[in-house]
Amino acid sequence: MSWLRTATSKALKASARSYSQPILLRAMATTTQQAQGRLNTKDEFDVVIIGGGMVGAAVCCGLATNKLTNSLRVAIIDGKPLTEGSHTLHKTSAIPDPRVSALTPSTVNFLEEVDAWKYILYSRHAPFDSMQVWDYTGLSYTRYNAADVGKHVLGYVVENNVILSALYTRIQDLGFASLICPATVKAVKGCAYSPSKLAGEENEEETRNGFAQVELDDGQRLHARLVVGADGASSKVREMAGLKSFKREYKQEALVCTLETSRSHSTAWQRFLPTGPIAILPMGATFSNIVWSTSPLQAIELKTMGEEDFVAKVNEALVDSFGPFPSSRIPQLLAGPLGSFLGVTASSCKEPFEAPPYITKCLSKRASFPLSLAHAYNYVSPRVVLVGDAAHTVHPLAGQGVNLGFGDATSLISILSAGIEVGADIGEVSLLERYEKKQKLANLPMMAVLDGFQKAFSMDFGPINAARAAAFGAAQLFSPLKRQIISYAMGESGILDSKIFQV
Repeated sequence: MSWLRTATSKALKASARSYSQPILLRAMATTTQQAQGRLNTKDEFDVVIIGGGMVGAAVCCGLATNKLTNSLRVAIIDGKPLTEGSHTLHKTSAIPDPRVSALTPSTVNFLEEVDAWKYILYSRHAPFDSMQVWDYTGLSYTRYNAADVGKHVLGYVVENNVILSALYTRIQDLGFASLICPATVKAVKGCAYSPSKLAGEENEEETRNGFAQVELDDGQRLHARLVVGADGASSKVREMAGLKSFKREYKQEALVCTLETSRSHSTAWQRFLPTGPIAILPMGATFSNIVWSTSPLQAIELKTMGEEDFVAKVNEALVDSFGPFPSSRIPQLLAGPLGSFLGVTASSCKEPFEAPPYITKCLSKRASFPLSLAHAYNYVSPRVVLVGDAAHTVHPLAGQGVNLGFGDATSLISILSAGIEVGADIGEVSLLERYEKKQKLANLPMMAVLDGFQKAFSMDFGPINAARAAAFGAAQLFSPLKRQIISYAMGESGILDSKIFQV
């Protein structure tokens, strides 16, 4: 993979270097006297987070609950009118929003450590304890169970607005951060790689006391020791800081909506089709969420057809077409004495293929978005750091995108707190490069795996189909391999030290 070789090479080089007027909703953070020095004016902040989505809010919430960073003065800037009470956190029987995330246990652990998970527990959240993956050839399949690794769940499916509400509720409970919205960032200046410096346009105002300057569309200027770019795949912060990236379009779109199924379930189902994977995720009761990656032309067709035709298409893709279901003969044999003799210990190795439930209704609007692979060659420059989709985007086939972003947030908070503990400047590039090196080691392998899956399952060729079937068979029948796959997908290597987050 040429993109991976290029990204890895650049990572090694980097590691070798030592709508209306904005409304201020919160301004209750205290200034820090330790390591960062005194902030002299109202427009000076220790950290300005640009992008108030899930990952940006996670960074803010982590800073608010870390004993070494909770005295920093922090602002969040977002283009949407985020207001208190805009989302409900109580249990509801309303139709779930189609925009959801499958949270891994490591992400849930982060939310627990910052004390935001309790708010999600008050609202709708759907645990899933098993996953079944197969492809359209019907040659093989694999199942994964939480019990295989001694867990109760593999993850939770949660609506994005519920996650966002939980994070902001926690931030507001602590009286932390200034929220400036809706506002558009016009320029980020004073960082070494920014176009303004390269053009020799910096002035004393832009570099006041070594601060970066954030200029808003209304003319307001903020000064920050550190600017966090959490503004998504089309990051303006990345562009303004002069951080280069590569991008490859998959020529696919992901269609999402909320469905009703013929029965309740706690399984994540995924079938690979010639045009891309289709996944059904549990949302509690008989609600389910669909993520169907397909060609742009088919996405348009699926969005515009009538409800009955759409439901028929989904059932066709999941159950009724592309040949028979995979055989369960070998797993059934392993469920007997043969399995004991061979030392097959993972319970899912012995489980037969299970047909997914039929879809009975489409309950929401259908929306789609284009899919791509993207990665910033560098995540940091002096006084600027990228997190989440601003640094990397991946195919949604394994639901890892937002979890990688929460991993970024966890790592960044840990690095910043370690820097503050020894009196470092939080905008110093040598400190930020520790975050970059750590997260590239976490993100690049996952990106390579997901990109490889996307390529392998986009080909309809006899030998490739046989190789895929062999891979599925190995994952299904070989217990140690199965456990490694599950643990990696759950993000267990990134479990947090709870001492990091302590108010």
